[in-house]
Amino acid sequence: MGSILSSKTTKEGKIIYEVAMDYEESLQLKGHIKKVYLFSEDASDLKTNLSGRGRNETTKYFLIPRDLRKNIKFGDKVKCQKIETQSKIIFIYVVDKLRI
Repeated sequence: MGSILSSKTTKEGKIIYEVAMDYEESLQLKGHIKKVYLFSEDASDLKTNLSGRGRNETTKYFLIPRDLRKNIKFGDKVKCQKIETQSKIIFIYVVDKLRI
C-alpha cells in the first residue's frame, strides 16, 4: 500500500498530494492517470459479509450493507477491480448512481 508523503493546498482550493507506492502497485493503474481515487483502508467502518450459493457454495456474493444501498442503479453493468497486496485482497466495484 502507498502512503501520502505531503500535501499542499492550491489557490483554487484543491489539494495536491505527493504519493509513494511500490512499483508493482503502480502497475495496477495500467497507465491510467485520470479518474484516480485515493482511499484508506482505515476509513472503512461498515462491516458486511460474503454469501455463498450453489453447489458447495462455489458462487460468492458481496453483500451491500443496507446503509449503502441508496441511489444504486441495479441491472446496469458493474465494473470491478481486484488489487492484491502481501496481506490483503481489495475488491473495488464501480456502479452508476440511480438518476432521479
